[in-house]
This record gives sequence, C-alpha cells and structure tokens, in this order.
Amino acid sequence: MKKSLLLLLAAGSLSVTGFAQEIKEKEVARIISTLAADDMQGRFPGTPGIEKAAQFISSEFAKAALQPLPGEKSFLQEFSKFNLKTTSVSFTVSGEAKDWPVVPVGTGRSFDWEKDSSFDVVHANDPAELMKILRNPAAVEKNTLIWVGAAMNGYLSGITASFSEHSYDTKDELEAVPVAGKQVILVFAPRDVPDTASWSIHIRREITARHFANVAGMIRGKTKPDEFVIFSGHYDHLGILPPEAGDSIANGADDDASGTTAVIMLSKYFSKHPPARSVIFVAFTAEESGGHGSRYFSEHQDPEKVMAMFNIEMIGKESKFGKNSAFITGFERSDFGPILQRNLKGSTFSFHPDPYPEQDLFYRSDNATLARQGVPAHTISTTQIDKDTYYHTVRDELATLDIRNITDIIKAIAISAGSIVNGTDTPTRIEKEQLKK
Repeated sequence: MKKSLLLLLAAGSLSVTGFAQEIKEKEVARIISTLAADDMQGRFPGTPGIEKAAQFISSEFAKAALQPLPGEKSFLQEFSKFNLKTTSVSFTVSGEAKDWPVVPVGTGRSFDWEKDSSFDVVHANDPAELMKILRNPAAVEKNTLIWVGAAMNGYLSGITASFSEHSYDTKDELEAVPVAGKQVILVFAPRDVPDTASWSIHIRREITARHFANVAGMIRGKTKPDEFVIFSGHYDHLGILPPEAGDSIANGADDDASGTTAVIMLSKYFSKHPPARSVIFVAFTAEESGGHGSRYFSEHQDPEKVMAMFNIEMIGKESKFGKNSAFITGFERSDFGPILQRNLKGSTFSFHPDPYPEQDLFYRSDNATLARQGVPAHTISTTQIDKDTYYHTVRDELATLDIRNITDIIKAIAISAGSIVNGTDTPTRIEKEQLKK
C-alpha cells in the first residue's frame, strides 16, 4: 500500500486507518475482470449477459452477508417498463435494400416514408449536432430523416435505448399516449449518402414489456437504522456494437465495471465494521438506457431518510489531477466534498470539484434522481471525459485500467465516508429548486 494511505486518519470515523488495508488489489482485479469479461456480452439490459452479471453481483453481496432490501426476497430489485419495439423494417436507398440500423424516435407506431419535399433530411456527423435534435425532437418542423455519420456508430446502442423507447410503467399508460407532432428517424449509415439519392422506409412497432433488475443489499445500522447512506454504481453497459478490428463486445470496464467493483468492495469492507447508519449498496441497471434503474430505486426511498449517496462511476484511470485523486460532481451544491476531504487529512489523496462543468456530469449519472429530491447525492469519478477515446467503444477493456489506482480510490472512499456512515457528519441538503429538471 502507498505510504500516503497508511497515514490516513479519518476524523470521527471507525479506526479505518488499519482497516483500509483489507481492500486488496488482487480482489479488486478479480471482481472487475469478471464483470468486464467477454462472456458478460456487454451487460445490455434484457440479455443473458446482464443476467449473468446480476447473479455474480448477488453472489458477492451474499459473501458480504448483506440483507435484501425491505420487501425483497433476494438481492434483485425487479421491475418492468413498457415501450415500443420495432418488429419490422424495410429500408431502401436508390432502390437497393439496406440492412443499416434504423432508429425511430418518438411515439409513432408505423412509418411509411418515401423521399419527397415533405421531409427534412439532416446529416449529423458529430455528437453535439445530433444531440441538439434528440434532446428536443418536438421542435422539428417536418418529419425528419437523420443520416448519422459512420464515426458515431459507437453511439448506436445508447441512442437506441435512450431516445427510441419512451418507457412507461404500464401498458395502458403507453396505449393512451397520442402520436403527436412530427417524427424523427435515425439511419446509421456506413458511408455518406448523397442528397440526390432516393430512399424509402417502412417501420412497424408494437408495445412490449422489458424486464429490469437492480442488484441491491444493505447493512442495518447499529444505532441509527432509519437513517440511510447509499453506495451505488451502474452495472449495465451497451452490449454488442458494430465491430472494430473484429471486436464487437462493449465490455464497459471503466464504464462502469470499475464503479460496480467499488460498490462490491465497500459492501465487504463495511460488513466487517458495521456502521451506525444503515448502508445500502446498489448496482443499478439501465443507466445507459434512460436511467430506469436509479429512478425506480429512488421511487422506493424516503429521501428525507437518505443522508448521502456516494455514486461511483468510471474510476478506472488516472484523473486530470493525477494519481490519488478523484473529482465529485455537484461539489458546490453541498458540503459532502469538504467532509470527505476533511476525513482524509494527513494524506496526499484529494477530492476536487468537477473539472468538466460543460459536460453536465452531475445530471448524467444515477445520483441525479435523488439529488433532485434534495439528497446530497454526488458522483465520484476520475474520467477525463473530454479526451477519453475508449468511452462508449468496444475498446473500453480491462487492459486500459489502472487497478492499483482503482484500489487506492476505493480505500479513500471507505475512509472518507467513515464519519457519514457512523452518523457524526451529515452533509447539507441540496437545494433542489436550483437544479435542472
């Protein structure tokens, strides 16, 4: 262990200076390599791969002697969402049938489009250009076909899940939604399509149910059992993507097998040193598919009883501040960060405010739902999101990660959380009225 970590003193917490040595690099490597293995198939919701990952996480929670959440019979917190599923697609360009990915956006049940002046055609060759339309599809003035450039093939799974499903809690709720406004269809084209080309698209969709499962367990607090602290990360990823150099599995080693590994390791750490407050450890599903997992979980919590949320995402690489450092999203919105840093006094580990405010990371991860309810819910991360070329690609592999640095970050989280889980510190609440909806 690094000398700096041996010097850590966590004011007001358990005697974690020695206990932190229980978090072993070898064990971190075992867990993260299992979650990011090819046989997990990219952990996309609804696939055998994510079910295998859920069973693995459940088995690790069992080893930590966690209890299921109240009302649950196992570590799986299961739920369903209803959405529109594409059942048939017929697509031609200049009279030639194509099998290119076609993604309808919106609530339309059927599409029979032929190129004419009633349609707008847009060429989107970078994420910002595409997201400008997708974040406000109601603003389009005509039915719109978007040719998505080949450079953005890595966004296919995430966009399909996030913008084409419009999931609802019940079938009746979805059936009652009118098909209103203009519609948008994305075509992920492997090459540029000239504006002079003719095209036709015929799509049929039907209502279907999708099954999801968070994996969650808890330790009942010794003296403050009705006050809760949450440690979370998402275990889903993008599944199978268009191949790059023969590889099509989006392993999601950093995003977010690294954070899920931290949650598992912390569950084992705190199970050996039972805290005063009750602690929930949860691996969320469907973060990449619209945040369904964290929303469902949050709906089943009393936010007034949740004292803090440590959401952990993408801690697999060195941060822009160097080793032994991480940043906290929404740092300025509560005193969560200063408490953590105070508990690390005497060490060289440091937490920093989010250096990428333009990326809106505070709103883009699983902390956001509880934060909007006033909970001091923050994400801890090291990702250099502005330059990470592995993000959302098949190249997000175990070999790109720094296991030693991940281990040190988990130790630092365990130590810095000590006074919060033991009830001697309570972060200030987030002013939810100031947050984006």
